[in-house]
Amino acid sequence: MMFHVILEQDEDGWVVAECPALPGCISQGKDEKEALDNIREAIQAWLWAEDQKSLDVVQRSGKEPILITV
Repeated sequence: MMFHVILEQDEDGWVVAECPALPGCISQGKDEKEALDNIREAIQAWLWAEDQKSLDVVQRSGKEPILITV
């Protein structure tokens, strides 16, 4: 999967990275490379958390979930 991110420098000199497609998915780093590494990790965590929420709904439905990768 591919995501667009926005990088901005904050007033303390940190680079803030945000993924607009995933509400609340924000990270930061001391420089651009670290911010990009950290937002990659934040995106993975965001997607995992959303999948876990949906898995709970599927399991309550009594249906067998099927795992796919993209």
